[in-house]
Order: sequence, then C-alpha cells, then structure tokens
Amino acid sequence: MPELPEVETTRRGVEPWSRGQRVVAVQVREPRLRWPVPPDLAPRLQGQLIEAVERRAKYLLFRTAAGSLLVHLGMSGSLRVIRDHSPLLRHDHVEILLSSGDRLRFNDPRRFGCMLWLEPGASHSLLQGLGPEPLSTDFTGELLHRRSRGRRAPVKSFLMDGRIVVGVGNIYANEALFLAGIRPDRPAGRIGLARYERLAEHVKQVLTSAISEGGTTLRDFVGGDGKPGYFAQQLYAYGRGGLPCKHCQRPLRECRLGQRATVYCVTCQR
Repeated sequence: MPELPEVETTRRGVEPWSRGQRVVAVQVREPRLRWPVPPDLAPRLQGQLIEAVERRAKYLLFRTAAGSLLVHLGMSGSLRVIRDHSPLLRHDHVEILLSSGDRLRFNDPRRFGCMLWLEPGASHSLLQGLGPEPLSTDFTGELLHRRSRGRRAPVKSFLMDGRIVVGVGNIYANEALFLAGIRPDRPAGRIGLARYERLAEHVKQVLTSAISEGGTTLRDFVGGDGKPGYFAQQLYAYGRGGLPCKHCQRPLRECRLGQRATVYCVTCQR
C-alpha cells in the first residue's frame, strides 16, 4: 500500500502541473471504488480553479473555491500527469482534463482508493481523529512517550496507529524502529522518553529520505511522473527477513505483528 512518502511524492509530482489550472472536464469511467465516486463530482469540479494541492496523512486534497477533491490511492492506485496523447489504460477510472491540456489520470487496479468531494470548510470522517503529521513540529518523542503510558500493545502497532501519528506505515515503521534500536514487539508503555526521542528523530529521518528518493518501489506504485521510487535500495529491515543485518551480520528475524510483516535484529534492537 502506498504510504506517506509515496503519497507525498505523488503530491509533489502533480502539484506543479495542476495548481493554478482550471478543470475543463471530468470523465468518470468507473465509479465503483472503495467508496463510490459521487455522481455529481464532475459538475461540481468542472470549471473550478485548483488553488492548492495538499496532503493530510495519506490523503490528497485538491482545493478549489467550491470545495475540495479528496483522493486516496488505496492499495495499488496512482495519480499521474499525462502530458501527451497516451491511450487510456485498463484501470484508468477517472480522468481530469486541465486548462493547460494536461490530464490527471487516476488508475486503481484493485479499486480500493477513492475520489470524494468536500464542501468548503467541511471535514470528512476519513480525516477526523487523526494524529499529527510526522514531519511537523507537533510530532515529538515526548508526545510518543506521553501517549504510550499504560499501553501494552507492541510499539510497532502503536507507531502505526493514525490516532497517535499519521502516515507511518509498515515499511517505515520497520525502518525507524531498526535505526532507533527498538524491538518492534516491545510493549509501547515500557519504553522510556530518551528512546522515544530517538525513535521520533528516526521516523522523521526515514520519511524525509524516502520522499527525497521518490518513495519505495512497491509492486504497483509510481509517482505523479510515472516513475518508481528508489528508497528500497536503502532499506535495513523491511523485506529482508533471513538476510544478514547490515550492522551486525546476524540473520534478521521475521514475524507478524497486527497481521503485518515485521523484520528486526535480535542483536541491534532491544
């Protein structure tokens, strides 16, 4: 599933080509996504000027004076800028024609994504109750320490809880915990402030590096420019179960926490 760096990569890819452009036409070829595309999406969006392209957690928001287009990439979706006459692909479900002549195409083979409409000033249940952005000043080790008191859940599950902090998915939770030297199955409430401060720093570091590399190459993910990400070449833990630890050379262990693949080093992580 595309995680925060992949979504931010998409935002940065489409923002220069869509901000300041007017929507000329909207073609919905397949409305049956995870949540059905509203039947009035096209008339609401058509003619509107895209004033900003923002991200909240793993959601993209195309802001206009009339409201906002809310986009989620689902498990295998992508939003690409089409600047030529490339033919539509099988799973190109929504196409937005801009005044520049460029197109935004939403492709989603599994149809787990969404395209919804928000009225001006309105919120959505998908955006309510979310924690702070991990790259913001609101996300700190002190916050993690305070919110973790009394919790018995594994720290990896705690870190991936969007009510604690948004956008830290499976790949980057594995990586941040490895770099911070914390075992992913350790109870969240039994970790001290100093270790949480180190973990918060590594969450920021891992996400920043992943964004700079265009995200991690997942099976179906490409950025807004149609190119894959390259952060996979820097992974220390995720997807490396049984391989030598890059720090101590002992084989990495793999287990499942919260039904998610979890890789860690019994020597380097405590």
